[in-house]
Amino acid sequence: MDTLGKRIFTLRRDKELTQEDVAERLGVSPQAVSKWENDQTCPDITLLPDLAKLLGVSVDRLLTGESDEKKPEVRLLTPEEKKDINDMILKIEVDSADGDKVRVNLPMGLVEAGIEMGMSMSNIGINSEAMKHIDLAKLFEAVRNGAVGNLVDVKSCDGDVVRIFVE
Repeated sequence: MDTLGKRIFTLRRDKELTQEDVAERLGVSPQAVSKWENDQTCPDITLLPDLAKLLGVSVDRLLTGESDEKKPEVRLLTPEEKKDINDMILKIEVDSADGDKVRVNLPMGLVEAGIEMGMSMSNIGINSEAMKHIDLAKLFEAVRNGAVGNLVDVKSCDGDVVRIFVE
């Protein structure tokens, strides 16, 4: 299991820092850093931004272990900024609780044709409980109205993570 302590240890080692280096830069004792890395205690919440910066990651990545890879922020394009729907891509990422990773890139023109034929998320072939409740037609309508970026980010109760974004 990946724990906060293991992440701190690995990131510190990757940066070629000693526990003493980390302790000195954060104003704590080397013993405190050792306790963090051994999951005996956790860093004070006020230290997290400085610790993350020192280790070269975001606070989110430090705490969760999830990638810092940025997904485009959701935004609403002005009429002048809107692209032709056929020049856009719907990207679906599913990380299942049992370790499967699925990546699907669909041209929005194909998505539109599929919706017209009655296609839903369950027809895409990704077997995830979280996917069954996502309305593809409503997503498409949001994109047609100018929404782009990270449109859906869901973690289901069974641990599946689904991200849908449009570029």
